[in-house]
Amino acid sequence: MESACALPIKNIQIDDRFWNRYTALVTDVVLPYQWNILNDRVPGAVPSYCLANFRIAAGDAEGERKGTCFQDSDAAKWLEAAAYSLALRPNPELEKNADEVIDLIGRSQCEDGYLNTYFTLAERGGRWSNLTEGHELYCAGHLIEAAVAYYESTGKDRLLAIACRYADLIARVFGPGEDQLHGYSGHPEIELSLVKLYRVTRRRPYLELARYFVERRGQSPNWFLEEMARPGYRPLFRELQSYDPRYSQSHLPVRQQKSAEGHAVRAVYLYCAMADLAEEYDDTDMLETCKTLWRNIVEKRMFITGGVGSSGFWERFTVDYDLPNDSNYAETCASIGLALFGLRMSRITGDASYIDTVERALYNTVRAGISLEGDRYFYVNPLEVWPDICMDHSSRAHVKPVRQQWFDVACCPTNVARTLSSLGQYIYSISDNALYVNLFIQNTASFAIGEKSAAVSLTTDYPKTGIITIRVSGQGASFALMVRKPEFAENYSITINGERAECEIDTGYCRISRIWNDDEALVSFDIPPRIVYANPLVRANCGKAAMVRGPEVYCLEEADNGQNLASVYLDETAAPEAVWRDDLFGGTMLIRFRGKKLSAPGMVPSFSPENAQTFQDITLTAVPYGSWCNRGGGEMIVWMHRLLAGNQA
Repeated sequence: MESACALPIKNIQIDDRFWNRYTALVTDVVLPYQWNILNDRVPGAVPSYCLANFRIAAGDAEGERKGTCFQDSDAAKWLEAAAYSLALRPNPELEKNADEVIDLIGRSQCEDGYLNTYFTLAERGGRWSNLTEGHELYCAGHLIEAAVAYYESTGKDRLLAIACRYADLIARVFGPGEDQLHGYSGHPEIELSLVKLYRVTRRRPYLELARYFVERRGQSPNWFLEEMARPGYRPLFRELQSYDPRYSQSHLPVRQQKSAEGHAVRAVYLYCAMADLAEEYDDTDMLETCKTLWRNIVEKRMFITGGVGSSGFWERFTVDYDLPNDSNYAETCASIGLALFGLRMSRITGDASYIDTVERALYNTVRAGISLEGDRYFYVNPLEVWPDICMDHSSRAHVKPVRQQWFDVACCPTNVARTLSSLGQYIYSISDNALYVNLFIQNTASFAIGEKSAAVSLTTDYPKTGIITIRVSGQGASFALMVRKPEFAENYSITINGERAECEIDTGYCRISRIWNDDEALVSFDIPPRIVYANPLVRANCGKAAMVRGPEVYCLEEADNGQNLASVYLDETAAPEAVWRDDLFGGTMLIRFRGKKLSAPGMVPSFSPENAQTFQDITLTAVPYGSWCNRGGGEMIVWMHRLLAGNQA
């Protein structure tokens, strides 16, 4: 199959008013803050122990290893984020810190290449004995991803050599041979990382091992069930003592899976690897499986915000249309994984509909995962919050009404950091004869197509407006410029050098084929506020509606609309109004619209045979979901009741 690929991160310089408020924070705030966290220097924050564990493993310090079994991965994701940041902007202090961590990791590596502080310090002799829960291969995968990123960004191969030594060991231990283990990772991640390692080293065994891990998953007998039944097996997590293979997507061989099951992050990471392998092996059957799983997610198991994972128990997918608002999980990492899966699928298929969902996840759940100051984080991303009921020892204990400094399980903050620092990978894709413009983020980029070198600049204030200027310096290169037409765009048009272009819409992209020199494409479309309606099969939202504008989902906050937001009704007979606020959230578009608020003055009991309810006319103000909770705590709601006949009084 012919597919597109990414432009190198270092070739893309983002300077975008909307995204600068986050991307500019990465080097100046996020990475230094997380560096202090990993070194346990932030008062009041949950201890990380991450780098302390490596220092003990390296012999630099004495003590007991602390933290979860997968704590090593936080350092790897921080290094990956640092790598992308260094590719775009030299920073001697950041590079020095990163090199010191890499050296520390190298000194922690065993002679045979093994590298995991939990199983070298806390569970000596327990290597590969708990693939179900131990996260050995998961941590190895994040180390490999960091190594590839650091090599591609800086040219330094110290971490890459460490990762290759470890990958070589894993390839000796696992595989189909009689003297090898026939298991696979309880938490997918190693699979997609091995494909990355293959692509940079061209060492075929890494690709073959990735395929082995994916194809072995779900075969009978189930590795995890057998492992847990062995004498001496010690569970690490209480909630997994009653194990269901769906949790780890090992209930069926991957090619037979038709619905997204189990732990949402594990699922989307696995699907990323499946898409990679479909591309590398030209495997149309695997690609069809990926398409089936994608459709199941976005049509029946995804929140309007691009979040996935309905249940806090097991952080999992449940059943079709189970999308609760105030008790859901929608882990930040899961939306990042969904975006990575969608990006891969868009490049393999050339279909822009995948990018519509990628954009939804990035602008909403992923962005909500970090504060505008860069030092507070959401792990769980609800669509409705009543702070008073987010109580410990309750069904909503996992929902936090305000962002946190850090977490015992801290996968999300470092994942957000690497996502923001690699945001450029989402903007463009390139094939032998086409440049795809996926996201409308202001930037300049250079690329090679055919035997020509070329450059592109994109100027816009999107999503404030849908006006995008694309300047191409092609030096006579002949290729197709593929400009995405978002599903929400109205009155979409393109002019080339001032003359209206006849757009051939091809799988969601407007194709403009020509010989490019110094040319300008002006893209224009309207982005009106829209009301969207819930499928009645989504029981939590039956009869409800939400407000969206472009890629952004909107929500009501207590700061603008008062308390008891669950009593608000949307009046859809009046058109909503978009209002720009330059002084809020660094500049944002609000939506104002008419509604009513239900109340029962004087009513004390929780229920009564007397109808004391009355409606009050109100004007409601909605803010982008990605910006919520940046003005302190308070109630928040996305889905609102609709005013129907009979409740207009």
